[in-house]
Amino acid sequence: MTTAQAGLARWHDYMMGGSDPAVLSALLADDAVFHSPVVHTPQAGKAVVMAYLVAASHVLGNDSFHYVRELVDGDEMMLEFVTELDGVTINGVDIIRFNEGGKISDFKVMVRPLKAINKVWEMMASQLAAAKT
Repeated sequence: MTTAQAGLARWHDYMMGGSDPAVLSALLADDAVFHSPVVHTPQAGKAVVMAYLVAASHVLGNDSFHYVRELVDGDEMMLEFVTELDGVTINGVDIIRFNEGGKISDFKVMVRPLKAINKVWEMMASQLAAAKT
C-alpha cells in the first residue's frame, strides 16, 4: 500500500468514524489548500482547510452521505459522493492529492446541480459563521 492509499484509508476512517477533528488534523499537511465549490479563491493553510472540512462534515456528513465511486491515480484520488440536505439531492466529488508523507496537500470539492450548490453555500456559510463566534 502506498502512502497515498494509506492516507485515503485514513480519510475514509475519518468520514465513517464520526469526523473527529483530531483525526482530520493528523491527515492534513501544514501547507494544505482547499478549493470550495462556492468560494472562488483557494483557501490555504492547515487551520483554514480544517475549518472548511469540519464545517463540510457537519453540513454534508449526515446519514444519507455515501461515496458511490472512487478513482485512484498515484497520489490523486477522486471520490464521488451523494447526500441529501433538506430534500435536495447533492451529487459531488472530492478531488484529493496526498503528499509524499501521505497527508492531504490539496482538496477540491465540486457539487451539482445548481440547487445543491445553493443549499451547500447556505449551510456552509452558517457553519463557518458559527465556528468564528
